[in-house]
Amino acid sequence: MNTKKRVLFLCTGNSARSQMAEGILRHIAGDKFAVFSAGTSPKGVHPMTVEVMRDIDIDISGQRSKSVEEFENEKFDYVITVCDRAKQACPVFPGSIPMHWGFDDPAEEANPTEQRAIFMKVRNEIAQRLRLFVSANRV
Repeated sequence: MNTKKRVLFLCTGNSARSQMAEGILRHIAGDKFAVFSAGTSPKGVHPMTVEVMRDIDIDISGQRSKSVEEFENEKFDYVITVCDRAKQACPVFPGSIPMHWGFDDPAEEANPTEQRAIFMKVRNEIAQRLRLFVSANRV
């Protein structure tokens, strides 16, 4: 019997990018992966993250912002940082394959008119990267 590959997505606030990645991978890969996300300084899930994910029929309203410390004694096959600051502060997870995918932080956009468009752009970039990741990791 094949065990699920364990994936941890990390960013600084665990409010947007890593939350999107967690929801999208769970959606497109079904039960092939055990998926988690965390932040080096968690600040809560950004409301726009939930909204733009709902636009593509993925409900992440039940996800919560978590600290990377919650996972420090767990084993992962992949630890994927999705922001440069998290890459710098990421603890080592022995036995995991570290990967870095740098995405802009949509939560940094202060202009409300632009913010939604930036959240959607980042969501789409993450989804594209994850489709490649899943096809390269057929389990």
